[in-house]
Amino acid sequence: MSVSTVKQSLLNIRQNKLFELFVITVIIASALLVGVKTYDISSNVHLMTKYLDLFITVFFVLEISLRFYTDPNKTKFFNNFWNTFDTIIVAISLIPIDNTDMALIARLVRVFRVLRMVSFIPELRILLTSLVKALPQLGYVMLLMFIIFYIYAAIGSTLFESINPELWGDITISLLTLFRVMTFEDWTDVMYETMEVYSMSWIFYLTFIFFTAFAFLNMVIGIVVNVMEEEHAKAREAKQKAKEDKKTANQDEKLNAILLELQQVKAQLAQQNK
Repeated sequence: MSVSTVKQSLLNIRQNKLFELFVITVIIASALLVGVKTYDISSNVHLMTKYLDLFITVFFVLEISLRFYTDPNKTKFFNNFWNTFDTIIVAISLIPIDNTDMALIARLVRVFRVLRMVSFIPELRILLTSLVKALPQLGYVMLLMFIIFYIYAAIGSTLFESINPELWGDITISLLTLFRVMTFEDWTDVMYETMEVYSMSWIFYLTFIFFTAFAFLNMVIGIVVNVMEEEHAKAREAKQKAKEDKKTANQDEKLNAILLELQQVKAQLAQQNK
């Protein structure tokens, strides 16, 4: 069996949907294994989890090696963020868990192995990519929200400090109180307490909730949704381009086969004429 045949067989395994499903199952099992180890378990169960963790680690090493071996352009393999991320996670996972100074780090890294699922599910990749690309736009929204927070915190600390110093004693505590109000965590108790002294203080809370919980939250959602739509459009275009390239490659292959047959026919005719 030639090297190219072996490589093609391994590539078929890598692209097989059942293999991808098995990889996702192993990733989920890895995450569940970390959760099991947080309980008090018997020695038999501990031994079983130890062998299972060893199997998962070996499988991940083989899987990342398979991806690297079958990649058509190995020099650019690590240009892909998810390939680099998966490789780092797998490499650090090789740190022994037991009886080492790095045991704590090794256990923590095994928690992050569940993130490898993102590299296997295109929808999750699009979602995460959209969130990352939306960060610059979200940064300006967050800055504006912080300005609103700061203004309201300064007003609240000035007006309500004498009413309840634990909630409005200084501007930092006031910021925490306003965050509580924005998340609707018993915010009416805070409002009613100040309304006993300032009957119109409800305006302070309602306008703050309108700006933060409603207006800014909808702005954040709108930005993320817009970026996600752009990423979905790019993914559809890339998929369509891949189909067209594959179709073109098939057509070229058929054309080359026809030309080869014509050359063979010409050669046969030339021999007959002789």
